Amino acid sequence: MTRVLIVEDDDLLNETIAVAVERRGWEARSAHDLRGGLEAGVSFAPDVVCLDVRLPDGDGVAWIPKFRALPSRPEIIIMTGRGDPNGAELAIKSGAWTYLEKGASLDAILLPITRAMEFRQSRSREPAHVLLRREGIVGEEPCFLDALEKAAQASLVDFTVLISGETGTGKEMIARTIHRNGERAEAPFVVFDCAGIPEALLESALFGHERGAFTGADRKRVGLASEANGGTLFVDEIGELPLSAQKIFLRLLQERRFRPLGGAREIQCDLRVMAATNRDLAAMVAEGTFREDLYYRLNVIHIPLPPLRDRPKDIERIAVAHGVALCRKSGRDLVGMSGEYLDALRAYDWPGNVRELINAMESSLAAALDGPTLHVAHLPTQIRVALAKKGLSAKTDNLTDEPSAASAASADGPPTYKEYREQVIARAEREYLENLLRLSNGDIARACEHAGLSPSRLYALLQKHELKARKDASPPPSSKPTRRGAS
Repeated sequence: MTRVLIVEDDDLLNETIAVAVERRGWEARSAHDLRGGLEAGVSFAPDVVCLDVRLPDGDGVAWIPKFRALPSRPEIIIMTGRGDPNGAELAIKSGAWTYLEKGASLDAILLPITRAMEFRQSRSREPAHVLLRREGIVGEEPCFLDALEKAAQASLVDFTVLISGETGTGKEMIARTIHRNGERAEAPFVVFDCAGIPEALLESALFGHERGAFTGADRKRVGLASEANGGTLFVDEIGELPLSAQKIFLRLLQERRFRPLGGAREIQCDLRVMAATNRDLAAMVAEGTFREDLYYRLNVIHIPLPPLRDRPKDIERIAVAHGVALCRKSGRDLVGMSGEYLDALRAYDWPGNVRELINAMESSLAAALDGPTLHVAHLPTQIRVALAKKGLSAKTDNLTDEPSAASAASADGPPTYKEYREQVIARAEREYLENLLRLSNGDIARACEHAGLSPSRLYALLQKHELKARKDASPPPSSKPTRRGAS
């Protein structure tokens, strides 16, 4: 039976949708906040979740990945009281099935539930990624499994694929996996690196050239498009392709034909194109630095890869898998990882993603020599430095984190305007004085010169905020009346 979970804090609307769902013969369950909805989702195993945006304990859109990660992998329908195109875009990109306004009729709300159910029933019961042969690719986090699902679907067809993601997320590995699982598995997989070839040589590298086509062309050269004939051409860093070369590449995509430099005739080729980028091609189109027609030709199947920091549970899986593989490759005994070492791996942000993690494992194994266990000391220096800075920053934040004046309201209500103003000025004043003492190394004369204050005024301010100058600093002058405006 179809199960629908309604997460909505408006009791009347929640009950109305639940009754309408049950009249359709479906089973309904209600929740009034995000945490209650997530708990209900575990036991209820919904097929569809109708999720409000504004709930007492948070933003529904931000929780889409958590609901998508439920064991039943439900479709998410976002409901909102006000239409927001940007909110709709964010919801869909976060994995929502659709996005609709609460003011719509009940039929308009029930229709996407029906279509979401039809979509679920049209799919095979077993996700496509389960059957995917993914040698060397490790990961079980829901956001990564979504990418693998798209890769599995791409391997069943022969369409153009665009893989996006930060540097080191494994874009080429995903492309090779699609190739190995597709009909062209026995044919060549050829890499065309747009960032690694000078602009003047791009066309020659891609299409080849005849002898004498240009100065220095002393012999005929076969291009990468010809090498990939029958197989896959993987275009890495497509966002680096100059505008001048984008036009000729577009024709290759459209016609599957090209002419080598200096050639007398065009060559027909049969190849599949997969492209990868770490740049936002849609933004580049808006800026005019990437052709719109080429973007749409590439973006037939889009597979966005999540950064490693969004896959916290996969960090240990990847570390263990590659640690075992590296030990076997080098012929050494398997090594263990201390709890502190694993904690450090989880705490680091991994700006270089999976590639950086694998490099860190190699460095750790080298540093450990023949030791049986990896420790934090075996990690690369730059990672340990980053973790130390992160730890100190967190401690400093905890020590200096004070409630803002606006939030310092007591149970009786907010402060008066005068109280609020005095609190803000006092905090700003103390911060200024601390920085002033730091800049002048506690020297009163230098501090007065920087601040444009008289020594007596500066000492009065320091005393007010319980701050101290350097011990050998000059004492304040005798208390004489100061002229108006000295401070």
